[in-house]
Amino acid sequence: MNQDYIQANEWSVIEEGFDAERVKSSESLFSIGNGAMGQRANFEEAYSGGTFQGSYIAGVYYPDKTRVGWWKNGYPEYFAKVLNAPNWIGIQVLVNGTELDLATCKKVSGFRRELNMKEGWYKRSYDAVLANDAQVEVLVTRFLSLALDEVGAISFEISLKNTGGEITFLPYLDSGITNEDSNWDDKFWNTTNVSSSGNRAFIEAHTLKTNFKTCTFMQASLDYKGVSVPGNLDISKDTFVSLRFSQKAEKGEKLTLTKFGGYTVSRNHPEDALVDAANEVLDVASSLGFENLLKKQKEAWAGIWEMSDITIQGDVKAQQGIRFNIFQLNQTYLGTDSRLNIGPKGFTGEKYGGSTYWDTEAYCIPFYMATKDEMVARKLLKYRYNHLEKAIENAEKLGFTNGAALYPMVTMNGEECHNEWEITFEEIHRNGAIAFAIYNYYRYTGDYSYIPEMGLEVLIGIARFWHQRANFSTFRNKYVILGVTGPNEYENNVNNNWYTNYLAQWCIHFTLEQLTKVKEGYPEDYKRIMGKTKLTPTEYDAWKKVADSMYFPYSEKHGVYLQQDGFLDKDLVKVSDLEKTERPINQKWSWDRILRSPYIKQADVLQGFYFFEDHFTTEELEKHFDFYEPFTVHESSLSPCVHSIQAAKLGRMEQAYTFYLRTSRLDLDDYNKEVEEGLHITSMAGTWMSIVEGFGGMRVVNDTLSFEPRIPKQWDAYSFKVNFRNRIIKVEVASNELTFELNGDNGISILVRGEAYELLPNTPLKVN
Repeated sequence: MNQDYIQANEWSVIEEGFDAERVKSSESLFSIGNGAMGQRANFEEAYSGGTFQGSYIAGVYYPDKTRVGWWKNGYPEYFAKVLNAPNWIGIQVLVNGTELDLATCKKVSGFRRELNMKEGWYKRSYDAVLANDAQVEVLVTRFLSLALDEVGAISFEISLKNTGGEITFLPYLDSGITNEDSNWDDKFWNTTNVSSSGNRAFIEAHTLKTNFKTCTFMQASLDYKGVSVPGNLDISKDTFVSLRFSQKAEKGEKLTLTKFGGYTVSRNHPEDALVDAANEVLDVASSLGFENLLKKQKEAWAGIWEMSDITIQGDVKAQQGIRFNIFQLNQTYLGTDSRLNIGPKGFTGEKYGGSTYWDTEAYCIPFYMATKDEMVARKLLKYRYNHLEKAIENAEKLGFTNGAALYPMVTMNGEECHNEWEITFEEIHRNGAIAFAIYNYYRYTGDYSYIPEMGLEVLIGIARFWHQRANFSTFRNKYVILGVTGPNEYENNVNNNWYTNYLAQWCIHFTLEQLTKVKEGYPEDYKRIMGKTKLTPTEYDAWKKVADSMYFPYSEKHGVYLQQDGFLDKDLVKVSDLEKTERPINQKWSWDRILRSPYIKQADVLQGFYFFEDHFTTEELEKHFDFYEPFTVHESSLSPCVHSIQAAKLGRMEQAYTFYLRTSRLDLDDYNKEVEEGLHITSMAGTWMSIVEGFGGMRVVNDTLSFEPRIPKQWDAYSFKVNFRNRIIKVEVASNELTFELNGDNGISILVRGEAYELLPNTPLKVN
């Protein structure tokens, strides 16, 4: 049974009623972020019940020493941890001397949370009866500013309902925090200075080992009946500082504590000027005030939604799902800093560690290419170019030579920091996703300049890796790739994973094509790259020999490519024949049993058919879909989206819709029973793809944008926008009519169901 307490609403995530069992899940679901920092929806006031505290600063991490039972050569030395940062949201509240704590209140009623996705704010309200019988009414509003991305703002309103009395606010900063997922219970932070000045306070701290210097700051003010109430320093100690505001309040009269807080970081400021930088940004925030800063927040989100919104008519849950996904993607990454990337949990939890997986290239880049300026996607590609030397070092640690590059499975700074051997050593298909993203970026944007400037060097490193990783089998008279893990992580250490072998072949051929193209069209870049990489014709002839003679396992009986050599040796029992009590298998079965089973965690062969759709016929896709999907348990967040896209292409709209709902509401409905650990951010880009590429059928065909729109029967209509080569195209799909609109100065040719149309600026094109 999936959770069902989140109310269906087109623009908001809403929870009504307080349930301590749901607190951790809601802390994930109501998380907020602004690309530079983020936080789980922890209560500002004290809460002694179960909670998962989490505040995070983009790009700040700790190299937690790897913990394994048996060390193997080549293992990464550490697992990069997304760090729980010093807490700035805390506000202790005392009512007639008794602490406000929902876990100890005699009664809590009218509890409501709302995450307003349209305007980018989070509100919480409730009535409570404290242990001393004081009855209070509380309303808290919080947001992380897009206009001032180092600042968050809180408005905490409280009034006494049954009597007058004294209310005391103790807004605080606390750097005595820990990570839930520490390997060795290491101390991650070292606090160097705690200070205050008037109604402001600061904690200076740095991460151990990585030495990121930070200043966590706050400013607080209290208003009662329109008059400012003075405050003063309450306590200052090694890792903690608080201010104190006290006021006798009449029954029914509201007190409002406004708190600005956040972080200044040495990534963006001189190390010795972090407090100065904090004071400067606080000056700006306080001069604007809470309401004006909130107004700017609403304006900024309106701008984001103007381009990225997808509308769905007639299905509120589907509408809420896609907006939740788009909202969280924009909270996580806005493309303003090429040093950053999209972590699988974003700012909502600590699981997985690292900031970058192959998810970025395979799933996220299409979303950012189409909903923002192409330079945002280019920054994601530049991120990988900037890490090329580290990728070469990673390969060297495993015994590869001559500039072969193996990009990490998980990374913060280009170094591999994943510590499961079957992933670290064997899930090498991630290299291919990076090469595919370079191709995909050029195919979509038409911007070839990235390849001669940066991309070709990346491709050469990857091609060198595939050349060395393959070996010639005299038995098969072909090149094979042994001991790998494909996208299906429920098979480890297999031989000739079809997807991996196909990617390797394609990467080499694509690299060879680009070498010719750059040589002919960009001779200066070609000369520079050849000098830097020492590449010779003899070497790339050897690459070509590997690619041209790559082995692909195939079943004549079934007429399909085999996921790996031994797939047909398995006991091929379909998922539909499993007892429901056996699901999910990753929580019910031993790992040994999973590895021997035919069950597929996420698209594997079908991932290859997704990437290289134009290499295969629709009939071939159908045959492979019908063979592999029945064995797929979809226990990866990245699985339903690819299957939704392919089911839509095959005209299986009911199945496509079911997969869409699963990917779009994966966290809202907690399909995998793990949402309390954080959200699945990167798979949310796959949700966007499910609509635009799945139902909308958007592709680039022969350099032309093409659409094959379909609509689920559950929907009356839907619409989306894409930025294709600096032209904004809006697509509206109803059951009996398609409408295309172009916002731009120049017309563009598009294909609709294979037929060419000329789309003119500001002139709607209707197609029946």
